[in-house]
Order: sequence, then C-alpha cells, then structure tokens
Amino acid sequence: MTQLLQRILPTVQKPARYTGGEYNEVIKNKEQVRVRVAFCFPDTYEIGMSNVGMRILYGVMNEMDGVWCERVFAPWDDMEKQMRAYNLPLWALESQDPVKDFDMIAFTIGYEMSYTNILNMLMLAGIPLRSKDRTELKNIVFAGGVCAFNPEPFADFIDFFALGEGEEVTPEIIRLYDLAKAEGWTKDAFLLQVSKIPGIYVPSFYEHSYNEDGTIRQIIAKEGAPTVVTKRIVENLDGAYFPTKMIVPSTEIVHDRANLELFRGCIRGCRFCQAGFSCRPVRKKSAAVLLKQAVELLEDSGHNEITLSSLSTSDYRELKELTDEMIPYCEQQKIRLSVPSLRADNFSRELMQKLQTVRKSGLTFAAEAGTQRLRDVINKNLTEEEILTTCANAFSGGWNNVKLYFMLGLPTETDEDVLGIAELVFKVINTWKEHASNKKRGLRIHVATAYFVPKPHTPFQWEKQITPDEYLRRCRLLKDHFYSKSIEYNYHAPDLSRLEAVMARGDRRLCNVIEKAVQNGARLDGWDEFFSYQAWLDAFEACGVDPDFYTTRGYGTDEILPWDTMDVGVTKEFLLRERNRAYEEKVTPDCRYGCSGCGANALLKEVGCDA
Repeated sequence: MTQLLQRILPTVQKPARYTGGEYNEVIKNKEQVRVRVAFCFPDTYEIGMSNVGMRILYGVMNEMDGVWCERVFAPWDDMEKQMRAYNLPLWALESQDPVKDFDMIAFTIGYEMSYTNILNMLMLAGIPLRSKDRTELKNIVFAGGVCAFNPEPFADFIDFFALGEGEEVTPEIIRLYDLAKAEGWTKDAFLLQVSKIPGIYVPSFYEHSYNEDGTIRQIIAKEGAPTVVTKRIVENLDGAYFPTKMIVPSTEIVHDRANLELFRGCIRGCRFCQAGFSCRPVRKKSAAVLLKQAVELLEDSGHNEITLSSLSTSDYRELKELTDEMIPYCEQQKIRLSVPSLRADNFSRELMQKLQTVRKSGLTFAAEAGTQRLRDVINKNLTEEEILTTCANAFSGGWNNVKLYFMLGLPTETDEDVLGIAELVFKVINTWKEHASNKKRGLRIHVATAYFVPKPHTPFQWEKQITPDEYLRRCRLLKDHFYSKSIEYNYHAPDLSRLEAVMARGDRRLCNVIEKAVQNGARLDGWDEFFSYQAWLDAFEACGVDPDFYTTRGYGTDEILPWDTMDVGVTKEFLLRERNRAYEEKVTPDCRYGCSGCGANALLKEVGCDA
C-alpha cells in the first residue's frame, strides 16, 4: 500500500473497501505472470463483492497459468474527491498497482445505469475513454454481463464484448491475448482474431447507418465479422468451475453470506423479463454437487448463512432432496439456510417450516399485476386464488408481514388494472383476518410498484413506455385507494427508470450523451444521493438527442433494432408470437408443460434442456 493511500484512508468512510488483504484473495508473483487482468465492477465494493458472477470469473482467470486477475471497484464519493485532490490513480486491490499498468481491463455490466461509473473509473485510471484512442496492445477494455445483449449505447468505449456466460469463453480470450502479446501483435490484429471467437462482438467491425426519421437503415459487418453474434452458454453446470474458496470480505457487504447457484435459465415466460429469455435454456446442477459445494463453501469461509439462488429457486426440481440433506447439517453447524425467489404458485409451507432459521416476519412475492387479465397479458401464469392460498398458508403458519411487488405501465394496462392492485391487497388483508394464527402483532403489507421498462430480447421489446407524468398519475390513483393502515406503499421515482429504458433500447448515438453526462458530473446513478437527472437532461440537449425516441415512441416490428446483431438463442419470430398472444390475453404454459419453441434449445449440443 502506498504511503499516500495510507494517509488518505483514515479520512474516508469504510476504508476496508480500498485495502484488499482479504482471506482467500489471490496473490501471484509478478515475475511469473504474463497477462494481468483488472476485473472491474462498476459500483462500490459492497455491491461488487456480492456478485456471484464476478466471484466465478475471478477464480476462472486466476486458475490459468501465467494470468493474474485482480479486483477493482468504483470508489465512493469521499474517496474519489481525495483521489482527484492528490492525483491518485485508480488501483487494483490485490497488488495496489494502478489499473493503467494492466494488460486487459474487464468490466461486468449488469445494470444500464452503471455506464457512467465505467467511464468515471477509466477517467480515474488515466485511460482514454474511447476505443479508437487506445491504440496499443495494452489496456484492452472488454465487457460482459446482461447489458452486453444490447452493447450499442456503449459501443464507442469498449474494444469488444463477450456475450453470454463467461466460464469457457474468458480463458479463450486471455489465451489469445497471451499469444498476441508474446508475438507482438498490433491491437487491430488482436481484435480481428478475437472477433473469430464465438460469442465475441467487436463494435468497430460494424457500421450503422440511419434513416431520416432516426431509425436504423442498415448494419453492415466488416473485416469478416459475423453478421450475428451468438451468446455462449455452459452446458454442463456440474462440471463447470465454481469457487468454493471464496474471498471473505473484511467489511460488510450487501449479501454477506455464502451463495449457491442452483440452475440457470427459467422455465417461465414472463413477457417483460429480460433475464427469463436471455438466460435460456434451463440447465441445473445436481443436488449431490450442490451439497458438496455448499459444505466446502461454508467450511472454508466461516459464513453462518447460505442462500440457494436462481431466477426462480422454487422451480428447482430437486429442491426438497437438497434441503432435506442441507437442513440437518445447517442445524448442527448453526447456519441459516435461506431460499429466496419463491413463487406464489408453488410456495411450500412445509419447506418454510423446515427452515427454522427463516424469520417469520416477512415473505416476498412478485404478483406484478392486480387483475387476472393483465397477469395473462404478461404471462405471469399466476392466479388470484394461488396468491390468496399462499398468503393463507403463510398467515396460518405465523407470518404476518408480506411484501407484494407490482409494475405500472405494462402494455394494455388500464385504470381498472391499477385499481385491481388495491382490490387484491384488500383481499390479502381479509385473508389474514380469516387465517392468521398470530394476530397480536398485527399485519403489515408492503406494496411496491415499479415503472415498467421495455427490455431487448423480450416480447415487449417493441412496446412504448408510458410517460413519467402518466406513471405518477397511476401511482396517485393507486395510493388514493389504499384505505388500511396496515398498508405501506412505495413507488419508484420515474426519472431513473426513464433513463434505464433509454439505455436499454438505445443505439450508438447515446455514446456522446453518456460521455457528456459524465462531464456534467453523472456517476453512481444507482444511488439516490448521487443521481442527478438534470445532468442527464443537459447531456441529451447538448447532444441533440431526444430520449422519447427510445421510450414513448415505441419500436416498429419491421424496424431494424440496435441489438439485432446479438443472438441470445430466443428467436425474434417467437418473441413476436408471444407479443401477439399478449394482446390476445393468452397465456403460454411454462416449459415443463411442453416446449413452446423459443429456439434456445438449439444452443445445446451435448445435453438437453433441464426444464
């Protein structure tokens, strides 16, 4: 650690964010390292260290001979001010070396509103923002994560994107760079070769042209780049790398516990959910492998809590067998076992009663819509009867706190659908009165509504987003119909969700906007205390870009979409079919009731879908 950093640390909040030195971090001899990778998470330490994907890829890269991967996180405001005041460049935790000294700089992007953090981190590192301004075979910037499924708003800044899951493609990338560095390739030569790796998208190899109305006229692939880039997946999760020797943070993080991934993909087909489509097909780990990994994780890390996670944990077929094996071990070791991501249509009171460590203070369910009609439109495959039966089971089992999540602004939504939320909540209250086994503590119902954001690679990718004023009107309408003191209602402010929609469905013309917003002071946009909507509005105006073009305009089904170059496995024909079924208010059963023909199975070569 530098003497300057030692002087600064006592002046900032949570200095352990910046020191490294944690148990199980990887330290290597620099003289034996050929390729150094700065693995950057575009948010604070406590957010990034809770990310399972980052933990996996950190381990994958450090398992490679001659490769050293180190972690880098966005500094909090107080540390950034000190860094700028003392001209201290952004550094990696393991070695404390400046990021600009690294061969490759990797970002994982899971949220569109972290774009400004990425540019700010590059600025703090002293690295040119634009790919064209980084001309050497050093400081190669690449990125992955769910936002890579529409990389265009960030195309000018990233040298290449890796689409899909990274356990197999990341070593292929680094081995190629190792060869390029040893043989003295140019950056252009390296990008040409890396574009030939399946799943790699090099933005500079694609030319976008536009019509007079602002829509995309044509996307031309150059330099022999593929017309469409197909994402990578890991077929056999039992054989995939998983870090059972996890870094133990030296300060509190958001998810301060062991985390076990049960399966990838989702059998459901909620038409608004990007992850549910972009993560297909379904692939699971066996209960035997999960149990072994759980024990190794807990014994090595010393954690007293473990979470079983996936997009919909209760859809894991071997959940009962797994928990039957884990619960005795956890009880003996005094470890809390938590099972989040439950659905109201397969909630198991028996399972919850087994999990003695689960607090009987609250359960969370995402009903998404208040009426059956709208739930059918979004293909939630959830009935009012299932919701109320679930609540009755919970209340009779001693629970007295329920969180219900909904969205406002969904396609075809009417005021009747909005008021249906209030009516459903009223029925939940009556269910508690009828079935509660513990009425002394009273009932608390937490209702939250989010502003619907249309996302790429979903049946709703073409939809209009309602205006912020209309969203707020619907929020007020709903609030005015909550009459019980048992209800606590919160709704998301529309500004951030409007920008999220712009970035989610944006094109390359947003690159200038993002850079201008950073110049205006935008950073840490996901944090209320730092988000500046005005900084963004000023950036749009300065760049002559209308955000409504990407939100309230909607997209034509015959329009070339910015993300048409990306293939997540689900066909556009299927998405259009699902969109039509939405407007017909028809549900599509989940994958276990028969294949709906989404196309994702074509990605599987060795094993079948585990739905």
